[in-house]
Amino acid sequence: MSATFGDPSGRQGRLSQWLRGRRPKQAVTAEDPGRAALLLAAAEAGLPLAPAAHPAPGYGCSCDRVGCPTPARHPVSFAWQTQSTTDRAQIERWARHQPQANFITATGMTHDVLDVPLEAGQEALERLLASGVEVGPVAGSDDGRLLFFTLTRGTPEDEDEWWPCELDCRPETMDEHPGLRWHCRGSYVLVPPARLPGGDGDRRVRWVRGPEHALPDPLSLLEILTDACARYAGEEADQVGAGWPLRH
Repeated sequence: MSATFGDPSGRQGRLSQWLRGRRPKQAVTAEDPGRAALLLAAAEAGLPLAPAAHPAPGYGCSCDRVGCPTPARHPVSFAWQTQSTTDRAQIERWARHQPQANFITATGMTHDVLDVPLEAGQEALERLLASGVEVGPVAGSDDGRLLFFTLTRGTPEDEDEWWPCELDCRPETMDEHPGLRWHCRGSYVLVPPARLPGGDGDRRVRWVRGPEHALPDPLSLLEILTDACARYAGEEADQVGAGWPLRH
């Protein structure tokens, strides 16, 4: 009966079937059990997850937006903040039904992320570990960043003490925290494993230190991170002044 509903001749049902047959089939990739295990480990560590875009031919992003400013790095839903979850069953469903999707983790809920240039981050990580500072999960991105996962600052009693994440990521005075982006409420980052567009197709976001490490207080990392970033920025400025090419 459903094939002939609204059209006794059955043409509507046949047309619907023909259109379904004409639709381009999405490439289906077998689910990688290692990917699902990494996502579940992140969720078990308290990082709320939501599906994100993934690299694709053409514009470089599965969202098909011409000139996408952040290809394969953004959530697929505008409701990502309320959608983000640590629920195991939901994450397993997403991973199974969206086998190519990257995932983001929403910051400012349970955790923040201190996002620094790769070289500065590597220097800071060595200093932190040598000093005996408790360092939590750290992810490395092949686009030249190192992500330090920390506890969130929480919600202060005086809401005016907050500043928006846009200022965290783009400080008004770059000399104060050069190269540092503090992702907190209203922001997100890709969580490993994630694939990035460009290159030879193997640009990724990977764990340097996994989510099994406890989240530290961000203030315990901040001094060494900002110092390393300042040193890195100074070296970059010296290279520019000397006419040397910048390192990327």
